[in-house]
Amino acid sequence: MSMDRPHHKFWPKRLPRALTVPATSLWDNLATSARRYPDKPALVFFGRVLSYAGLQRQAEQLAARLHGMGVRKGDRVLLVMQNCPQLVIAHFAILRANAVVVPVNPMNRAEELKHYITDPDAKVAITTGDLAPELVAADAQLPQEQRLAHLVVTQFTDAFDPEAADAGPLPAGWRDWLLTRHPLPQLACGQALDWEAALDHVLPLPPLDVGPADLAVLPYTSGTTGLPKGCMHPHRSILHNAMAGATWGNATAENVTLVVVPMFHITGMVSVMHSNIYSGSTLVLMPRWNREVAGWLISSWKVTTWTNIPTMVIDLLGSPDFASFDLTSLAHIGGGGAAMPQAVAQRLLEQYGLRYVEGYGLTETAAPSHSNPPDAPKQQCLGIPFMSCDARVVDPETLQELAPGEQGEIVVSGPMVFDGYWKRPEATAAAFFLRDGKRFFRTGDIGRVDEDGYFFLTDRLKRMINASGFKVWPAEVEALMFRHPAIQEACVISVRDSYRGETVKAVVVLRPGHQGQVSEQDIVAWCRQNMAVYKVPRIVEFVAALPKSGSGKVMWRTLQALEPQP
Repeated sequence: MSMDRPHHKFWPKRLPRALTVPATSLWDNLATSARRYPDKPALVFFGRVLSYAGLQRQAEQLAARLHGMGVRKGDRVLLVMQNCPQLVIAHFAILRANAVVVPVNPMNRAEELKHYITDPDAKVAITTGDLAPELVAADAQLPQEQRLAHLVVTQFTDAFDPEAADAGPLPAGWRDWLLTRHPLPQLACGQALDWEAALDHVLPLPPLDVGPADLAVLPYTSGTTGLPKGCMHPHRSILHNAMAGATWGNATAENVTLVVVPMFHITGMVSVMHSNIYSGSTLVLMPRWNREVAGWLISSWKVTTWTNIPTMVIDLLGSPDFASFDLTSLAHIGGGGAAMPQAVAQRLLEQYGLRYVEGYGLTETAAPSHSNPPDAPKQQCLGIPFMSCDARVVDPETLQELAPGEQGEIVVSGPMVFDGYWKRPEATAAAFFLRDGKRFFRTGDIGRVDEDGYFFLTDRLKRMINASGFKVWPAEVEALMFRHPAIQEACVISVRDSYRGETVKAVVVLRPGHQGQVSEQDIVAWCRQNMAVYKVPRIVEFVAALPKSGSGKVMWRTLQALEPQP
């Protein structure tokens, strides 16, 4: 950056302000680490260790299979999975097949999954046995020309032995979920293949034919209007933040990282998976959150690094077994998605000498655009602009930069910013503006900068609900609710929640003839069937009419103002 900014006083010593992005693909990170550390543990899953050489070999086998299925350069492949070794193998296999990873939230139901098949024009999907029925149900509802041609299905037990002595504690509710081997489903117009068969072949591996500018991942993000939009990330934007994350956190190949933030999400994918594969570190995988499992894994694998959302830390510290956990190996802890309460951050510092490092970013910015300097973090703070990043606060109307302390829209420029929205040129054009010869992305978040150059979030232009770090977009929930035959109108707002921070409430107008026939609980139950559980309204309130403006728009702010604010 040409000019000094106040936050440069707090820049980590010995670190450059910007990085040169390697002229390689993301696959090269795995290939390089496997060449350097072939026998080193890459992935640990309930006691089963997969080496870097083993990870590369399996990813290449799956890549050759994908090529044999007709996957070619630039084709989009769905990856619908919770954290497990197969997710990492499949992610890198898609990249090695010169294709594009479309990471999909495994909590999505069939009604939601249809969009993820049709919008990216995907013909191949990779998933786990427990999630395959939802994908098959979504696929069956599509016109024949939009359906999947191939589905690769793995079971959790393809990656670990539940009877092994070092598999560790499996919570009661997890045993059936992880150990059940589901039958291979049938696609309406295509073929399903199990994991073992997908990797057992002698098919040729295509030449690696992608570089920094080629599309690598297409994660979807929801917004204020309509269906989720695909964010086009080339290899270079993901590679920058993977490398920057490792550099910022002083990562080495000796890092042992607990991976519980989901790797389908941009933070888990870039700041955890890609960053650690770049470093040659060891990833200890958790398929979902459980405080006893987390405590056991940190203790037994001597975990050094843990990226999380604050509710996980709060939960772990509240465990009745907490005294039996050994957290002394932890050297770095941080995260984002929600503010870390002051009292909890203080306890981490006093008991473990750990400064909780918060960061900020969006799907569009390949996760971090901001992070707190590890040696000078501020609490409840987004941090300072990340490596190679120019971030400012501007007036949302005039786009003029504002003085410290003034509230405005946070805008970001740098190599981590995405290329644009898939098939959405108008949305892309609206998201960017030029200033000082740079292309700035409008985050839609309202914030301010203090006199030291640290950024703070104060409000949102968008109607986003933050439930335990899960982002819930009211427009998307409303669009799904309108499909209920009894619902005439619905307006989704946030309400205060003691554990999740915020939770979801739906204010509903029923169609004539349905009043008295449908209860609030009926609506909640239907929502559970048709949308990811974190989006489901916890509270439904029936009203005769929604407040509307003169132009007929629902005045959601009026309804929101009636609730005590989180």
